Amino acid sequence: NNFNFELRYLRPWLKYGNGAFVPGLIKQLKDFQIVHLHYPFFGGAEMVWLAKLIFPNKFKLFIHYHMDVIPSSIFSAALSLPDKLIKKLLFNQADAITTASFDYLKNSQIRRFFLFKQDRFYELPFGIDLNLFYPQKNKSNNKCQKLLFVGGLDKAHYFKGLDILLQSVAGLTSRDDWEFSIVGQGDLLDFYKKLAEKLKIKNKIIFLSEVNDHELQQIYRQSDILILPSINKNEAFGMVLLEAMASGLAVIASDVPGVRTVFKPGVHGELAQPGDVQDLKNKIVKMLDNPKKTKTMGIAGRSYCKEKYNWDVIIEKLINIYNK
Repeated sequence: NNFNFELRYLRPWLKYGNGAFVPGLIKQLKDFQIVHLHYPFFGGAEMVWLAKLIFPNKFKLFIHYHMDVIPSSIFSAALSLPDKLIKKLLFNQADAITTASFDYLKNSQIRRFFLFKQDRFYELPFGIDLNLFYPQKNKSNNKCQKLLFVGGLDKAHYFKGLDILLQSVAGLTSRDDWEFSIVGQGDLLDFYKKLAEKLKIKNKIIFLSEVNDHELQQIYRQSDILILPSINKNEAFGMVLLEAMASGLAVIASDVPGVRTVFKPGVHGELAQPGDVQDLKNKIVKMLDNPKKTKTMGIAGRSYCKEKYNWDVIIEKLINIYNK
C-alpha cells in the first residue's frame, strides 16, 4: 500500500537527550482523529495528556508501551518526575494500549494496571520489511561461522551486554571455526576495543562503526548467528532479532521479559541467562558444534518472520485496533 504522510517538526522549548518539552504539541493534536503516543516520551507524554484533557472528544488516544522508565541518574530521575505523576491519568485516558509483548507487561512497572484492565491492551509486535532483509542465495557452507552483534556502543545502551559477550567468546580462543563482527558506534567503542585486546581476542573481532542501512543488510546476509546478550529489562524486544531472522540467521538472546518471546527457543535460536558468561558461551558452542542445525534455525526464522512479523500482517492488526 502507498501512504502519503505529512511530517510536522515542532520546535521544543527545552531538550535533553530524546526528551523534549513541546507545548506546541497541544494545539497540533486537536486536528487529528487518532493520536498514537509511543511511550515513554518525556515532555511529549505530558502534552498529550493535557491535549486529551482540554479536547476530550477531539481524538482517540492510543499508546504503545515500549519499555519501563529506569532512571540512570538523579538528574534523569528528576526529569521523569512529571511523567511519573501523570502516568496513571494518561493511561486511563487511552482508548487502547498496544505493546510488543504481553510477557514484558506482566513483568513491567504497569503490570497491575495491565492485569486490571487487560481488555484495553493489544499485543502488537514490531514488523520487518522482508524485501530489505532476506537471506543470501547459495550461501557457501564455510567452516568458519560468522557471529554478529548489532547495537549501540554508548553508555545509554550499557544494557546490551556486549562486555558479557566479549568475555564469552574469549573462552573460544582454542577454536578456529568462528569470527565475530560488532556493528555499532558510541562513546564506549574504545572501551570495547581495549577489552577485546585485554581478552586477547582482538584478532578475532571486526569492529564496524561506520555502516549505512544497505551495508548492514549485507552484513546480516553474510553472517550465521546474531547474538543479543542484553542484561536487563531495558531491552524489551530487540529489533535486531527480527532483522537477523528475516535474513536467515539463527539467533541467541538473553532470557529477559519480552525478548524471550520474539522467537521460539530450540526452533529459531537459543536463550541464555542474562549476565551469565559461561551460559552464553555454552549456547554459542552448541551452535558452532551443530552448523546444520544452526542453518535450519535460520531457515525457520525467515518463515516465522513471514508468518508473524510481516509488515502487512502488523498493519492489518493495527487498523483493526483503530476501528474497534
